[in-house]
Amino acid sequence: MKRIILTYITALSCTAALAQETIYPAPPQGKTIYIINATIHVGNGQVLENGALTFSNGKITAVGNNLPAPGADGTIMDLKGQHVYPGVISPLTNLGLTEVEAVRATNDYTEVGEINPSVRSLVAYNTDSKVINTLRSNGILLAQVTPEGGMIPGSSSVVQLDAWNWEDAAYRKDGAIHFYMPSLLPPPSMPGRFFTVTKDRAEEFAEQTGKVRAFLNEAKAYLQEDKHTAVNLKFEAVKGLFTKEQKLFVHCNLVKEMLVAVDFAKEFGIDVVIAGGADSWIIADVLKQNNIAVVLTQPHSLPLTPDDDVDQPYKTAAQLQQAGVLFCLSNEGFWQQRNLPFEAGTASTYGLTKEQALTAVTLNTARILGIDKNTGSLETGKDANIVISTGDLLDMRSSIVTHAFIQGRKINLDNKQKQLYERYKHKYGLK
Repeated sequence: MKRIILTYITALSCTAALAQETIYPAPPQGKTIYIINATIHVGNGQVLENGALTFSNGKITAVGNNLPAPGADGTIMDLKGQHVYPGVISPLTNLGLTEVEAVRATNDYTEVGEINPSVRSLVAYNTDSKVINTLRSNGILLAQVTPEGGMIPGSSSVVQLDAWNWEDAAYRKDGAIHFYMPSLLPPPSMPGRFFTVTKDRAEEFAEQTGKVRAFLNEAKAYLQEDKHTAVNLKFEAVKGLFTKEQKLFVHCNLVKEMLVAVDFAKEFGIDVVIAGGADSWIIADVLKQNNIAVVLTQPHSLPLTPDDDVDQPYKTAAQLQQAGVLFCLSNEGFWQQRNLPFEAGTASTYGLTKEQALTAVTLNTARILGIDKNTGSLETGKDANIVISTGDLLDMRSSIVTHAFIQGRKINLDNKQKQLYERYKHKYGLK
């Protein structure tokens, strides 16, 4: 009993410590906003020098160089050469599902069991997480909240990062089902793990992937029935895979693992996305032929095997770009996502152009997540998800985000870390 009480008190203390009562969602956009004299990075590779952009009622109404003079009912923002970007989108994150990794009571990203497609990560999303604001400060305005644990832990949803609750945050609900494919490599602690795939590991891999294949076959047969004697929630949850309303994100890295994912796409006629894709550069032509997109995770990392070039993770994005494979970048985790723009900047020094790198964290991500009709680029008719920076958003040395808008709402860019910085500047007389 004492242990239970202490755990409860710890959880309450953490919740109180993480509260940010002065940071709350912005009201809907009021006046029309006219941005002028800006360098506008559209997100589709196009750059407008001394460009202009207008948005009203949360939607972009015009983008160009020679726009009509703003009316008296609007607010003019003369940026004097500052940079305007589409909001960065963070895929494959447990943001809002965990707060303090060491405190179990704040972790809600996994459920018991191997196959739980009916679990919805969206309803567990915590809009009061202090971590959310640290991402917004770096220009990340949307995120794909993704479950973990088991082989099929549930569905992910895209949220916008300025909301009172998960209902307000929902941007696209349950757009993907996730399959965490067991790795063919032995655990990291095993000697020689990089050099061989053991017989036991191969057999376990075949057995586990066989379970998922059997589940999908059963689900497909169930969904082809006109009537059911009983409703199966797990089968109902993957209905969208077979109607192409959902995508299957297969988390894997090795070539043999990715080829199994390609087989899944062919066998079941579903849209598959590779999540991870460390070795995707090796089979880029196969992925292109089968229209398989890739979410490259952990671009700042060591290569997967000793035979790879030491800088291979940095070069993979450019190799996929050259092969014509649709890809985007992700950092996984939750607080780590705040560095996503800078990792795109690194990719721009290893073969991508700056605008291609920007597309890899904006429009490409939107395409993969199925939200590109609404966001991902600064085009007329899309949501006004906009970031303004005095410098290059992809360069941590010069990026200073001064304004950000989500669906036209000007959001608060303060966060707990900034507050602590100001607090101790005051304490030591540095203000």
